[in-house]
Amino acid sequence: MAAKTIEPGSPVKQFSVMLHNRAGALAALVKLLRNAAIEVVGLSMQDSRDATVARLVVTDPETAEHIFMEKGIPYTTCDLVVLSLKESGPELLPILDTLMVAETNIDFAYALMPSQQGHALLALHVEDYDFATSILGQSGFKLLKQEDLSR
Repeated sequence: MAAKTIEPGSPVKQFSVMLHNRAGALAALVKLLRNAAIEVVGLSMQDSRDATVARLVVTDPETAEHIFMEKGIPYTTCDLVVLSLKESGPELLPILDTLMVAETNIDFAYALMPSQQGHALLALHVEDYDFATSILGQSGFKLLKQEDLSR
């Protein structure tokens, strides 16, 4: 199966991958992706006694999904709102205020690796992706799409 091309303006895709809670599990996953020329540009971990959920943002989500299916690696996906911040501290509150005024909830958030321009990147999972991206875009925030992260 050939990998699908990323549509212009595609939302940033996050993978939630279930890993065994043992040393080297994340390194093995990253090596598997790197062997296919896929880089991890965002990472968040949730640990429990028996398993770990790794939230990943990668440079080539279509190929990563194919690899996960081929290797039998359990995963789910969701779309993220990703914002580029010139100043990471001062720009956070206006983003949060904009979403609060719009009465849009944030389910979870985490930082991504810095952009090639050196800007901080913030990933948000929100209750309504389309509404949040519309409000944030209209408010002048710089929103990134998947192709912006595909280096």
